[in-house]
Amino acid sequence: MEDLSNFLSNISWWIWVIIAIVMVIIRDVFIQKKHTISHNFPLVGHFRYMLEKIGPELRQYLVANNREELPFNRIERGWIYASAKKENNYEGFGTDRDIYANQHVFVNNAMMAYRIDDKHPNSIDHSFLPCAKIIGMHHKRQKPFRPASIINVSAMSFGSLSAKAIESLNKGVKIANAYHNTGEGGLSPYHSHGGDVIFQIGTGYFGVRDKNGSFSIDKLVKLTQDNSFIKAIEIKLSQGAKPGKGGVLPGAKITNEIAKIRNVEVGKDVISPPAHTAFTNVIEMVDFIESIAEKTGLPIGIKAAIGKLEQWEELADLMNKTGKGPDFITVDGGEGGTGAAPPSFADHVSLPWVYGFSDVYKVFQNKNLTEHLVFIASGRLGFPAKAAMAFAMGADCINVAREAMMSIGCIQAQRCHTNRCPTGVATQSKWLQNGIDPTLKSERLAQYFKTFRKELIEITHASGYEHPCQFKMSDIKINVDDFNISKTLNTTYMYDKTEVPFSGMQHLKDCVYLGGNFNKN
Repeated sequence: MEDLSNFLSNISWWIWVIIAIVMVIIRDVFIQKKHTISHNFPLVGHFRYMLEKIGPELRQYLVANNREELPFNRIERGWIYASAKKENNYEGFGTDRDIYANQHVFVNNAMMAYRIDDKHPNSIDHSFLPCAKIIGMHHKRQKPFRPASIINVSAMSFGSLSAKAIESLNKGVKIANAYHNTGEGGLSPYHSHGGDVIFQIGTGYFGVRDKNGSFSIDKLVKLTQDNSFIKAIEIKLSQGAKPGKGGVLPGAKITNEIAKIRNVEVGKDVISPPAHTAFTNVIEMVDFIESIAEKTGLPIGIKAAIGKLEQWEELADLMNKTGKGPDFITVDGGEGGTGAAPPSFADHVSLPWVYGFSDVYKVFQNKNLTEHLVFIASGRLGFPAKAAMAFAMGADCINVAREAMMSIGCIQAQRCHTNRCPTGVATQSKWLQNGIDPTLKSERLAQYFKTFRKELIEITHASGYEHPCQFKMSDIKINVDDFNISKTLNTTYMYDKTEVPFSGMQHLKDCVYLGGNFNKN
């Protein structure tokens, strides 16, 4: 035995390397049968798989140019990161964007910008920008709500996102006077750090379901009574990345804590059904909305990606006939994000936001219902110029998800569905979450929101207006085709937005229903 030990110890290191190489070659050629490349090209073939694995990172950092990547290019990500860190987010020498490209947006500036005096709310707070409408006022809900910020955190569930990510977002919206949509995963302790919350009810009824998985109105009423920071309820019909598919939370992400909050089994994939069981048609949905509104006193809305319009027409007719229905509608674009979805859905099902929103807005406008509703826009709109376009088309608020994730550290690794998010944002790994400092990250989310609002206000003033709600569709141009390269939105989408009543920013600041930290009872 000692002789063998001495023999092995005397073998040179390079001989061990050769032995290892030979063993890999033998394995590739004679043992493994799964991989053709490594069989036909032993040893060398492994480099192909290694390069394939790190290919996205190589393209992201070394190959793709600043404007090339999707869903967010390097310039967009850089603007979010710099805004969140309160760093210089300017660019020098002029734009490097192809301003003649299809879908490029132009904001028509006024000859003379809107001027504010020293006592104006925006002289005191450069980022003060509440919603111009009050959610739930038309239907006389018991607890109407005016969002104190026009940009807010979109629906992302605890489970899809980590505990520290959710905590950072909620603390951030409190600082920024915004609201935080829970997503369909239920209300967690991490949503309860002082920020305004919109509670989302999905098809799985997580957090408000009984033992059989059906919706429980009693649980919802108790939840809203015990948590006064819940300002509204959103019923999720579908989302842009996978409408009609239902949510998917991989079993690897289901911890004991998540299982308790959602009332599901640990370690087992949680698949939300594609449709609700509490209602099956438009009439039943309106009854469902009114029942919840009556028992909770809160404004109720619906969220959906847009495709066919027949049921939207039916909803508008019913609202006109009965005076009942949702208080707000969140329109999600097909370009919206998701933690996990089949490419066939993410790439092809549901319309992009501009097409879907314009279609559904016209449905309610034709029935004279747009003044009764608050329209919330969602779908890669977390940039001031895109937001200006959305407001010109009729949006009243913007919801952002991936942009908010980036502000707290997301690097667009696109590993959300694997539970191996390297930044700790979209994983349940305790080790990876340790990289998130909620105190720091919450400040960064808040700063991103403040910078967004400040720049949107500046664009608004440059266009001669006081509030983005005053934008008209004729104020925005968009490149359409080579024959008529630039057309106004009203010419492109064939409608004019309904004018939003607006009495000045001070009027919004004095509103008793204003959310955030302005009117805490």
